[in-house]
Amino acid sequence: MVILMIIGGSSSQKLAANIAHEMGDVLCPLESRKFPDGERYVRIKGEVEEGVVVVQSTGYPQDENLMELFLILKTIRDMGISNICTVIPYFGYGRQEKSFNYGEAVSADVVCQLIEFAGASSIYSINLHEQSICDLFKIPAYNLSAMPAIANYVKDNVEDPVIIAPDKGALGFAQEVASLLNCQCDHLEKIRLSPEKVETKPKNLDIEGRDAVIIDDIISTGGTIVNACSILKEHQASRIVVSCVHPVLVGDALLKIFAAGADDVVGTDTLKSEVSNVSVASLVADALK
Repeated sequence: MVILMIIGGSSSQKLAANIAHEMGDVLCPLESRKFPDGERYVRIKGEVEEGVVVVQSTGYPQDENLMELFLILKTIRDMGISNICTVIPYFGYGRQEKSFNYGEAVSADVVCQLIEFAGASSIYSINLHEQSICDLFKIPAYNLSAMPAIANYVKDNVEDPVIIAPDKGALGFAQEVASLLNCQCDHLEKIRLSPEKVETKPKNLDIEGRDAVIIDDIISTGGTIVNACSILKEHQASRIVVSCVHPVLVGDALLKIFAAGADDVVGTDTLKSEVSNVSVASLVADALK
């Protein structure tokens, strides 16, 4: 069996260590720091051999994490390594994969080109904002799903759940988790009662007295989740568990979600946060194997 060397960037050190543990591979030390003027210094402090996996999420601060990733990749390439598998659990700048208005920068395309130029030979990411981002790469790119990991958490922590998508856009995630757990799922739907009045409620299910698990890919400001929690409370859900893949959680988003009635909030470790209690290490390790 080929032993790979795992290198974790500043944003994904613990996840990189867990992936190395899952795979039985070597974790390479990395020195990364900032000069007083803010510029980044990177040094790989191990003997690098063919077969390297770089793990680095590119969430906030996006520009710093991306610059560090570019430096890591280019340094490895300059050390004579051509097989550089790059794991980007959370893909920053992934929300603008096309130009919606004249003159807009397509940031996802620019980032993809820079990652390739820096030296990546393949890309693995998790629940990309759009699957089409994979098509922006000229190298092999894979979009993994963290829903099985979230389903396992729900299975171990919630009895008889009903899976709820906070809007129709998240219904695919809810259906995937519900299918894995063999339980019911629904989504919240807006119904216009009059020109001035709109009601939002579960489309098909009566959730009174049931444990509702909200599923989404990203929680950023938390506005959509706050609205969903409030509606489920109004419909007398017994317990509300909020789950997501990427816990961006801008500002006081987490506080607002709990204030809206959530009993528990959980995310994966694609990003570091106080709710990142579901690990995607085994998911990534299985894909790399």
